[in-house]
Amino acid sequence: MLISTCLYTHVIIFASMKAKITHFALVVKNQDAALDFYIQKVGFEKKADITGPGGYRWVTVGPKNQDLELMLQPETNDPNSGSSQWHSSSIFMDVDDVKKAFDELKALGVQFKQVKPDEHAYGISATFSDPDGNLFQMNQRPDPSAWKK
Repeated sequence: MLISTCLYTHVIIFASMKAKITHFALVVKNQDAALDFYIQKVGFEKKADITGPGGYRWVTVGPKNQDLELMLQPETNDPNSGSSQWHSSSIFMDVDDVKKAFDELKALGVQFKQVKPDEHAYGISATFSDPDGNLFQMNQRPDPSAWKK
C-alpha cells in the first residue's frame, strides 16, 4: 500500500514537474545494529555514514548499483533532537521546485508539517503526510556550485 501510494503521488501529483524518489526512511532502534543487519545479512552496501553538526548521524544503505537508499533513522520523540517526527517511516523525493510543488499540493488540500518550505544548507524541503500518516519529504537540492568551499 505504501508503494502504491508513493507511485500514485509521483505519477499524478508531480506530473507537471520532474520528481525522483531517492530515499525511504526506516525507523530503527539502533543504527549500528541495523547497519550490520543490512550489510552482513541482506547484502546491501553502505551508501552514507556521516555525523554532522550537533551529532546527527545520517546513515543509508541500499542494493549495489541502485540509487534508491534506505535511511536508517533512529526512533525519537526528543524535541531537542531536531528529529521529533521520526516515529514512522518516510519517503524522500527530489523535485525541481519545492516551493511550486508546495503551493500546488496545498491548493489541492494536502496538509504540510510546516507553514512554508524550510530552507537548509542542503536545500529546500517540505514535508506532508498521506491520510495514513506516512510522511513524504520533498527536497530541492542546491546547485553544487553555490556551496561554499
